[in-house]
Amino acid sequence: MTKTVLVSGASGFIGSHVAARLTEEGHRVRAMTRRPGDYRGAGEPVAADVSDPGSLTAAFAGADAAYYLIHSLGSDDFEQRDADAARAFSDAAAAAGVERIIYLGGLGANNGTLSAHLRSRREVEKILGAGPVPVTVLRAAVVIGHGGISWEMTRQLADRLPAMVTPRWVRTRTQPVALADAVRYLTGVLEPPEARGRVYEIGGPEVLRYLDMLQRVARIRGRRLPNLTVPLLTPRLSSAWLKFVTDVDAATARNLVDSMTTEVVVRDDAITRLVPGAPIGYDEAVRLALADRERSARPDHEQPVR
Repeated sequence: MTKTVLVSGASGFIGSHVAARLTEEGHRVRAMTRRPGDYRGAGEPVAADVSDPGSLTAAFAGADAAYYLIHSLGSDDFEQRDADAARAFSDAAAAAGVERIIYLGGLGANNGTLSAHLRSRREVEKILGAGPVPVTVLRAAVVIGHGGISWEMTRQLADRLPAMVTPRWVRTRTQPVALADAVRYLTGVLEPPEARGRVYEIGGPEVLRYLDMLQRVARIRGRRLPNLTVPLLTPRLSSAWLKFVTDVDAATARNLVDSMTTEVVVRDDAITRLVPGAPIGYDEAVRLALADRERSARPDHEQPVR
C-alpha cells in the first residue's frame, strides 16, 4: 500500500538511504530538510526544522507516517536539544493525525550505566512514546556504512595508525549492523500492523569488540594494526586523542567514546522474524562501505548533502 511518508534527517547518513529505499518501494516521500534548495536526494524536499516547531505543521501535512532520524550529537547541550526536538516532533505528528512514528535509537541495557549519549537516545524514545501516535523503535549499535560518524572514526583509525595504545573500552562488546540491513529493517517496519508500538533490536550476525572491528578493517585494507591496551586512558583522554587522529569534531568524539564503555548487543531477535533475510557480516559491510566511499570520491559523483 502506497503511503505518504515524512523522513526527517533526509539529507543525513541514515535518512538519505531510507528516503531512497521508500521511493524505490513506491511510497511518496516528503524529505524534511532545513535547506530544501540544496537537497539532491530522493523524494520531495520540504522545509522544516525541529528547533522551530511552527515549521513542522506544513511538513507533516498529508503524511501517513514519519521517520525520526535526527540527533544533536555534535552539540555540548545535545541532551536538552534532542529532548526539545522530540517533543516538537511528537506534537506535530499528533496534530497531523500521523498513524505511526518510526525511530532509530541506541542499544544498551538501561541499568543505570548508559552513557549520556545512550541515555539521550532512550529519553527521546520515551518522549516520542508518551504522545498519542504509536511509535516503532529500532535500537542499533554502530551502523557500518559510508557517511556514518562511528564508522568513519573506525576507518580513519585503522587507516592512519601504525599501531595503537588503547584504553580498556576497546574490549567492550558491540554488535555492528550493515547500513543496508539497518535501512531494510527501518523500511520493513513501516506497514506491518504488529510493529506499531513495538521496540526492536537490530544488529549484524557478529558480536565483536571495538578492537576486533579496528583490526579487521586494517586487515581488509592490507595492513596490520598491533595493539597495547593500557588502563590509564580515560574516555575523556581518548576523545582528546581522537580529535588529533581523526576528522571527527571534539564534542562528537567525546560523546561517542563515552558510549563505547557500554556493551551494546542484541538480546531480542524478534526483528528477524518480522523482516526476514540473512544479515550482512562485518567484513562484507566494511567492504561495501569502502566501495561506497570510493564511488563518492569520483569527480562525476553527485554526493547528497550530509
